[in-house]
Amino acid sequence: MADTTPKTGLAALDERMRDIFREIVESYLQSGGPVGSRTLAQAGKLALSPASIRNTMADLAQMGLLSAPHSSAGRMPTHAGLRLFVDGLLQVGELNASERSAIEGRVATTGRTVPDLLNEVSAVLGGLAGGAGLVVTPKRDAPLRHVEFVPISRHEVLAVLVFSDGSIENRLMTAPDGLPPATLVEAGNFLSSRLTGRSLEQARLDIETEIAENRSQLDAAAQGLVKQGLADWGGGGEHRSLIVRGQGRLLENLEAADDLERIRMLFDDLERKQELIALLDRTRDGQGVRLFIGAENPLFSLSGSSVIVAPYMNRDQEIVGALGVIGPTRLNYARVIPLVDYTARVVGKILDGARP
Repeated sequence: MADTTPKTGLAALDERMRDIFREIVESYLQSGGPVGSRTLAQAGKLALSPASIRNTMADLAQMGLLSAPHSSAGRMPTHAGLRLFVDGLLQVGELNASERSAIEGRVATTGRTVPDLLNEVSAVLGGLAGGAGLVVTPKRDAPLRHVEFVPISRHEVLAVLVFSDGSIENRLMTAPDGLPPATLVEAGNFLSSRLTGRSLEQARLDIETEIAENRSQLDAAAQGLVKQGLADWGGGGEHRSLIVRGQGRLLENLEAADDLERIRMLFDDLERKQELIALLDRTRDGQGVRLFIGAENPLFSLSGSSVIVAPYMNRDQEIVGALGVIGPTRLNYARVIPLVDYTARVVGKILDGARP
């Protein structure tokens, strides 16, 4: 496999090389296909002959910034070339008033639950960016309102956790044989009375102490169920999910069979949700938009996709989740980067009950 790592940075490109490189990348981002020297010469922006352009394209390919797919005479940016373009040549503007209003109008709806809000955010991002929208739900630190245990089978119980923000989480638990319904009710009522208005993490020590000192008035079976629940739920703080909307949009405008294969591999990537959550969690290292292009992350080494992601924060400026867009490397970065950034700020303010 050829080494596509750039041998030099942007400073090593002279004016002609920068102009030709910029034109190739911008044409690729618009069309998704390789760009030929004759096409660039006929466009008239460079005032150069096809031969001169072709020679410079060869130099850029030698530097690892361009590649020639298949036997095509045209060139397209490598993942490393796209990174160089985004970091050094891309001009990112701001959303205009109508674009900001469109985002706020779709997501700034009062009276909805947090899951409803985040589902809508994922759909909005995918629709506006031309890819699939991604949202990692916040760390679960909301107070609880109610806990209930529902029998599923002889060996399984479903714990239903209802939070004060209206969200509901279901946790499957193993259970001893022959656990009577009265025990499930007793354990649920006990946890509900101790957890109301408090998070699992806040109430954990008090509950464990009450049981250890035999003050809980629970029978042995109910005590075991409560202890198991507290252990299995891990305090609830890290139980999060990934919301993906707009996958079908990735099937639009496919131009070749290899495009379809790439999207199939991307769908496989999207199924690896825990790895995607871990990737989006890397935004916790700092504020602002992060961009992962193709092979920069092993998760997308086969599908060659790009992810643009930003964290959203609570009123204390603590990062509680992340959102973004995933799609082909020819995403419109100049548009999607400010779109993701602004949406993250809107979501943070809405979650805190403030107007964006």
